[in-house]
Amino acid sequence: MSVFDFPSWTDKVRPMMGLTLAAAPVYIIGLLWYGASPETINVGYSPEQPVPFSHALHAGELGMDCRYCHTTVEVAAHAAIPPTGVCMNCHDGRIHPESIALAPVRESAASGDPIEWVRVHDLPDFVYFDHSAHVNKGVSCVECHGRVDTMERVKQVEPLAMGWCLDCHRHPDPQLRPKELVTDLAWATDENREELGARLRKENDINPREDCSACHR
Repeated sequence: MSVFDFPSWTDKVRPMMGLTLAAAPVYIIGLLWYGASPETINVGYSPEQPVPFSHALHAGELGMDCRYCHTTVEVAAHAAIPPTGVCMNCHDGRIHPESIALAPVRESAASGDPIEWVRVHDLPDFVYFDHSAHVNKGVSCVECHGRVDTMERVKQVEPLAMGWCLDCHRHPDPQLRPKELVTDLAWATDENREELGARLRKENDINPREDCSACHR
């Protein structure tokens, strides 16, 4: 036997090596596809914020309307993050003015520098979403953001993937409610949501687009 001859048992290993080499790219591609999908990396995402703002307290216990802080949600594509001045309307000398947790708010008010909030719901740059188009047709904040009025720290509860959006555009009826109730996050009805939504869809002429340019512009 020359120095280049291999033991006979290696003949049994070669088919296994070939199978492994063939399967490895498929496994890696599948792992990356699943690992990078919105369902995998975004649902449950709840970053720590520079100020421990509790939606459960403000929107839940105190009953503050979403639009008090997110002032543009009815008129613009983006739901504006409130400037520090909005926070100071309550916290400037009246409510917890010396709170340590609110120190970044006071510093922001004094310096004029904005608070660096961490975005929770972050769609890719190639996706266009118009808040006003949804809110003004009776799609509540709850449908995308969940019951934020029960969250101490906001988290993402829906995948926000293309398929998830298309499912709603193809059948929006269960997600519709009277337009004046879009920010009533605790709203419930004894009426069948499918029947109510079908009626509202007809009354408000709701026909969601499904073509690519609706969201990719």
